[in-house]
Amino acid sequence: MKRFNLNINGKTEEITIDPKTPLLWVLRDHLKLLGTKYGCGIAQCGVCTIHIDGAAMRSCIFPIENASGKSITTIEGLSANGEHPLQKAWIEHDVPQCGYCQAGQIMNAAALLKDNPKPTDQDIDETMHGNLCRCGTYNRIKAAIKSASK
Repeated sequence: MKRFNLNINGKTEEITIDPKTPLLWVLRDHLKLLGTKYGCGIAQCGVCTIHIDGAAMRSCIFPIENASGKSITTIEGLSANGEHPLQKAWIEHDVPQCGYCQAGQIMNAAALLKDNPKPTDQDIDETMHGNLCRCGTYNRIKAAIKSASK
């Protein structure tokens, strides 16, 4: 067990835990930040996507020992009141169906727009291809990203 001071959503959180514990379980089980979901556990579905120093990262395979000194943002920290342009666009385009993948989709899209404020369809496809949606709302996801980029 080791003690970690983490910067999560702009707040310092202290936790004592096994250094190999995936960040996903720290967020969900210890800090009760339940917006980040568990999907596959092998970084293939994108459901657990968060930001680490502004870059999209799969939290299910990111060990807590690598998180010290980094800025971590979860869906809860993207916007305090749901006013992020992507969150608004998601509603405008009726993206969610079951909703399970949506936090990961939004976090991946937010990292894309931070790095590329005017993405092409190809940019969106290349960035979002690893985020799976069992409901198949890919066309609405793309439309929402394009809308948020305006």
